[in-house]
Amino acid sequence: MILHRCPHSLLYDSTTPTRIPLFAFPFSNNHVAAPSSSAAPTGLKFSKQASICSGQAPFSKRKDCLKHRTVNVYAQSAQQCLPEEEGEEQQMSKTTVLSLRTFTGQAFPLGVSEVENGINFAIFSQHATAVTLCLSLPERGKLEKLEGRMIELPLDPRVNRTGDIWHICIEDLPRSNVLYGYRIDGPQDWHQGHRFDSSIVLVDPYAKLVEGRRSFGDTSQKLAKFLGTYDFDSLPFDWGDNYKFPNIPEKDLVIYEMNVRAFTVDKSSGLDPRIQGSYLGLIEKIPHLLELGVNAVELLPVFEFDEFEFQRQPNPRDHMINTWGYSTINFFAPMSRYASAGGGPCKASQELKEMVKALHHAGIEVILDVVYNHTNEADDENPYTTSFRGIDNKVYYMVDLNNGGQLLNFSGCGNSLNCNHPVVMELILDSLRHWAIEYHVDGFRFDLASVLCRGTDGSPLNSPPLIRAIAKDAILSRCKIIAEPWDCGDLYLVGRFPNWDRWAEWNGKYRDDIRRFIKGDCDMKGIFATRVSGSADLYRVNKRKPYHSVNFIISHDGFTLYDLVSYNFKHNDVNGEGGNDGSNDNFSWNCGFEGETDDRNVKALRSRQMKNFHLALMISQGVPMMLMGDEYGHTHNGNNNSYGHDTCINNFQWGLLDGQRGSHFRFFSEAIKFQQTHQVFRHDNFLSKNDVTWHEDNWDNYESKFLAFTLHDSDGSDIYLAFNAHDYFVKVSIPPPPSKRHWLRVVDTNLESPNDFVPSGIPGIGSTYNMAAYSSILLQAKLS
Repeated sequence: MILHRCPHSLLYDSTTPTRIPLFAFPFSNNHVAAPSSSAAPTGLKFSKQASICSGQAPFSKRKDCLKHRTVNVYAQSAQQCLPEEEGEEQQMSKTTVLSLRTFTGQAFPLGVSEVENGINFAIFSQHATAVTLCLSLPERGKLEKLEGRMIELPLDPRVNRTGDIWHICIEDLPRSNVLYGYRIDGPQDWHQGHRFDSSIVLVDPYAKLVEGRRSFGDTSQKLAKFLGTYDFDSLPFDWGDNYKFPNIPEKDLVIYEMNVRAFTVDKSSGLDPRIQGSYLGLIEKIPHLLELGVNAVELLPVFEFDEFEFQRQPNPRDHMINTWGYSTINFFAPMSRYASAGGGPCKASQELKEMVKALHHAGIEVILDVVYNHTNEADDENPYTTSFRGIDNKVYYMVDLNNGGQLLNFSGCGNSLNCNHPVVMELILDSLRHWAIEYHVDGFRFDLASVLCRGTDGSPLNSPPLIRAIAKDAILSRCKIIAEPWDCGDLYLVGRFPNWDRWAEWNGKYRDDIRRFIKGDCDMKGIFATRVSGSADLYRVNKRKPYHSVNFIISHDGFTLYDLVSYNFKHNDVNGEGGNDGSNDNFSWNCGFEGETDDRNVKALRSRQMKNFHLALMISQGVPMMLMGDEYGHTHNGNNNSYGHDTCINNFQWGLLDGQRGSHFRFFSEAIKFQQTHQVFRHDNFLSKNDVTWHEDNWDNYESKFLAFTLHDSDGSDIYLAFNAHDYFVKVSIPPPPSKRHWLRVVDTNLESPNDFVPSGIPGIGSTYNMAAYSSILLQAKLS
């Protein structure tokens, strides 16, 4: 049964509570005339489906409102209906009466809060003309289950609005397990940037928990809707009496970029299926991280997202499942489907904290990859309205008012969050503080952070208010803040990102230049030396340090390390876009054969090149970052844009790791541990002439692909390094060691395991050393 009733305004006294009877109408396909004024609750609707009349005038003034659009709030088939002319009545079935006591409420804090009088709801919308709070209550006592029907409380702007904040307080609501959202109406002026649609129940931007489908990739719930929820029943999380933050200095970080689900979801993880792909699953694999030697994890997005967003309608990507998560629904709620055993949002919140606590206990910091540059709501052609677009599109997104109010797209995903609008800026700051306080995370990596440097019209800002506010915020002062300093609108800010001496950057120039030198490009020796010594050309400005460069060769974007040495071209056909997606500029080299091969020489060269890349990364000044799976040679089969594959393409293969423990993995682990135990790789300041000697007098030789240098240690334990990117042997002159010292060979990437990396060193190094093609060596000076 559908109650077709255009809402009255709520007439609340600011001090006197109102008790409103709620009529629970059983669902029927028959339309029901509105009950008489003596029976109907003023200003309140309760329906299986959300009824909408255009505008929000009182029912008595809208006798001519004949056409109604009725949309099921749980995304079942919509139906259009035309109610009978006034005077025609239909029999109403039996009714269950509930009762809620309501108050005016308060404007702050935004979201849901527990106050003295009950549960307070507050939401921002500057341009809305009507806001309706929608509630779905759990089973209470002998009351019938609501089974998806929602209580609707229209808010009176004369009483329930303070400035641009709409609010209401409700007494006697359960303290947990309530689902809620908002229907919001407003101007329909598309060219002015408005996208109001009151048929959609929207997620509160400040919801701390979001309920959707319970199990990741559950096709039976593919079109499940998302609603906010809250939990005031659970006790505060127990971090423990002896708990402490790792507080690792930035210069000492070794970052492991990883995906929570992909890390353990494969059955080869050996975990109980109930925790595979979950926060708890990651806890079980902390010993692997410790064995590898990393001390920080950078988690691909763990904010709530919809993995089925590509499958909402027929399109070339409708076979894909979003496994990376760069499509945020809400900036406060943890990804609920990373909870174990389909436990839902409350369990996800609890288990995420348990994961952070366990990582901290192991001395590993947690950095979140956060996506504040865009949301899941896509573009105007194929919008996926779940929250911001329907709440106040003109505020939350950048729109081009000179081009018909179209969305500006600097993210490549259809929309750009209006980050430097005061309201949006405060939302982002509140979100970051929430994760720092509630979840104890240690830092943030900001996806496409150049979008955060644009004004409300999309133009670049020299001193973006949001970037400054993050850098200066007291609560965030203990957190690492890392920018991905570019966007899809050609705002490339590597080395120029506004920083206030706080912001670090993903150094994209490091990635490209190291790739080009190691694979043997000409005229790269000088820039290779600049990159491994800390990229002073980019970061020696004001009080910036070498550790403001996050050095990486591989990240989730692009080729894996194995694919970097196995493919000249991307192979993205399985993505469904005809190979048009993903970067064409990979600076990769397949070592003589495209893709998989049984050629022993090609395979040996690929193994050597992977070790060369990893050694270069670990001896460079700055913060090294590696990608999950590179420690055993994971492949995406040449796909350099694998965001939509919930398969072995992305999922960690524990069986392959076991096969590489004594060789490839061992080398990677030893290199990380060597970096961590030798201060010469982790200088606080940029290298001076006393810190390094370059064994080079021919910097301008275009053909030269060889570089050697010595890093000087204050105690005489110097480190000699040489990289040969030629395709032939080079006889190297080894400089004399410091007084009373002799050289020991620690690394020669041309040798097979275990001789390729011997931490204690191998003696017998003379005045020359024959270096193989595409190889690198590391010597250490030790007391004779």
